[in-house]
Amino acid sequence: MRIEVNGVRLYVDVEGAGLVPDGPRMRSTPTLIALHGGPGIDHTVFKPALSSLSDLAQIVYVDHRGNGRSDDGDPQHWTLAQWGDDVKALCDVLGIERPIVFGASFGGYVAQAYATRHPEHPGGLILASTLARFEIEPILAMFDHLGGPRARSVAESYWQNPTPERRGAYMETCLPLYSARGTGALSRCQIRHDVAMRFNGPRNEQGRMDYRADLARIRCPVLVMAGDRDPMTPPACSETLVGSLPHDLVRFERFEGCGHSLLGDDTDRAIEVIRDFIQADSMQWPAVRSDCA
Repeated sequence: MRIEVNGVRLYVDVEGAGLVPDGPRMRSTPTLIALHGGPGIDHTVFKPALSSLSDLAQIVYVDHRGNGRSDDGDPQHWTLAQWGDDVKALCDVLGIERPIVFGASFGGYVAQAYATRHPEHPGGLILASTLARFEIEPILAMFDHLGGPRARSVAESYWQNPTPERRGAYMETCLPLYSARGTGALSRCQIRHDVAMRFNGPRNEQGRMDYRADLARIRCPVLVMAGDRDPMTPPACSETLVGSLPHDLVRFERFEGCGHSLLGDDTDRAIEVIRDFIQADSMQWPAVRSDCA
């Protein structure tokens, strides 16, 4: 379905009930909002892995504006601030309070934009395979480690100055290094290379992005998940993200032998860690009480 949010129609899909029978009453479940990576792909990369959480939470999948099945809107609004505000506005339209926002890769950038611009709104954050700041040298070093000098050279060429030709070479040479089990889920996605190239690069939004100072404003529990063989989120970058968050609110889970797609490389453990986070005592869901008449 498409829902109008901030002047554009966003594609939204939902799994799981928001209200479930609990004896003589109905009980509300938490809402997990899934923000996909890219930019330039769509929410289908999360399916079917996240479906197993629908017994615990209502899952709301959304394609960011300019991505997937959502409207483009004005390309001038393809910014992290706008994408983050869209998450808040989507919750307002749907009546979602205290959501758990799960952002993977670029979706993690959007989750950080949302949470730092609206710090009192989220009930929890899950930041998977993502960065607080794009740091090129650790990324190139990991591509070199995983794919040799050729992979490093192709990655450096694209990230320093994205063009259609360089993106094509990057997709052929570097993308297979993202995941230990392959990137087959992308074959189901509606891919938008123009959105990616408008965002990527040192002179574009990704190059200017820096949430390190802003993350101190976070007020909810945060789960950070990262693979130790992820070329786009090398260990040093994950540690920067974790170190920028309030220490009493953050939990860090490192996945050994995993790349950029944790749900693909170690599905069972990723789902187990997310499930445990949602059910943790530190998570206070005001709606999760058997008091709904």
